[in-house]
Amino acid sequence: MSTGHATSRDLYHWENQPIAIYPGADGEGIFSGSAVIDVNNTSGFFPNQTNGVVAIYTLNTDQEETQQVAYSRDGGYTFTKYSKNPVLSIGSTQFRDPKVIWYPATQQWVMVIAYAQEFTIGFYTSPNLTTWTHASNFSRHGLLGLQYECPNLVQLPFLTNVSTQNPLDPSNINSTDYYILQISINPGAPLGGSISQYFPGSFNGTHFTAVDSAARINDFAKDNYAGQFFYNIPPTSPQVSIAWASNWQYSQVVPTGPLENFRSAMSLPRYNVLANTTRGEYTLVSLPYDLSPLYSTPTSLANSTSLANSSLLYDYSTTVPSGALTFNWTISSIPLANATGTANFTFMSSVTGESIRGGFFIGGDTPFFLDRGYTRGFDNPFFTDKFSTTNLINTDTQTFRLHVVIDRSIIEVFLDNGLRSATATFFPEGQLDTLMISTRELNPGVQVSADVYGLNRYVVPEKSGR
Repeated sequence: MSTGHATSRDLYHWENQPIAIYPGADGEGIFSGSAVIDVNNTSGFFPNQTNGVVAIYTLNTDQEETQQVAYSRDGGYTFTKYSKNPVLSIGSTQFRDPKVIWYPATQQWVMVIAYAQEFTIGFYTSPNLTTWTHASNFSRHGLLGLQYECPNLVQLPFLTNVSTQNPLDPSNINSTDYYILQISINPGAPLGGSISQYFPGSFNGTHFTAVDSAARINDFAKDNYAGQFFYNIPPTSPQVSIAWASNWQYSQVVPTGPLENFRSAMSLPRYNVLANTTRGEYTLVSLPYDLSPLYSTPTSLANSTSLANSSLLYDYSTTVPSGALTFNWTISSIPLANATGTANFTFMSSVTGESIRGGFFIGGDTPFFLDRGYTRGFDNPFFTDKFSTTNLINTDTQTFRLHVVIDRSIIEVFLDNGLRSATATFFPEGQLDTLMISTRELNPGVQVSADVYGLNRYVVPEKSGR
């Protein structure tokens, strides 16, 4: 197993690069890790250079998992392994996935790393990325599963008002001292297999203290795991992450074919902030990174401002060659008492009759559902086909918003400006080519609008030079 490498200027158009870090011998594997920019040359690897890149990763063998570093003097295109590796070894086969950040207050590097089967995240500090000192542990919090993996530590700003139409407007974002510690587990997710959870709290350079003991789940479906936050984004800005869009229960057996020659994919890149919400303090809010570079047309392909107790049907079989769409809907003026009605969407194949569907029940405990059970290209007992969550109506705005992005075999949904999100893969026998959005039995006065955009496909080149 090696460290792959791809580069992008917008997080959507990617180019494969040559393998970044290879194993050094048979039986070795390059496992997960992270990379930082050593601006001040604390490592000593970069004389007269302020943009040196250092990768910190786990070297896996049958005997041990150790932490190693490699450095790049050409912006991360090629790496040289540190001659005195490993930089951290404790004699364990379950010690992996280092995530490293710079902590300005102490002028130290900080590593979070999983003692996987001890259900512990270790915190280490270093002045130079090569000498590490244990500082503290964070143990047995949240869902344990079989093991902890892929921790992340990141400082996040807070939203002033999560209910505004443009929540990520800079005027609506406040810098704070809050961090989240994200921990992935596998297996042991409530729906089976792998999942990620997060803990909001404070960090002083050596110790992380969670605000409470609650286990908060990143995603209410089943295909969002081991998300990684990009390094060097100012803490006053929304932090950007990307995750592996699959589940260990079936990742190695899902279909593939001549158009892919690979299995699995990455999620959409996401903006991340914190917000206090109704019955949900310190909620992780996630929204898609700017999709506009992918729009197939400058204006929407279909739209309506009068969808209350009505429907919109759009055939995109010839207008969107990629088969990828995004749409937004807004339901407003929802009554605070005795609200009724449903809002549903369905992506269908006009050839095979298969579909992906979802919907929102506006009355009662206001559940939202997502259903991938009407596709026939993959059958597996662990491929859970239905997901749901409760999404309370905001009493201040009396509004519900939904953002959906779908590609040939993955759908991601974002409820109420990203207060809840779900990622689900699916495998139809025929290409989905028709979208229906409909509402019914809504209270008088409720208003519904929707916009649909096509997304261009980007084919990743097989190999690229620098």
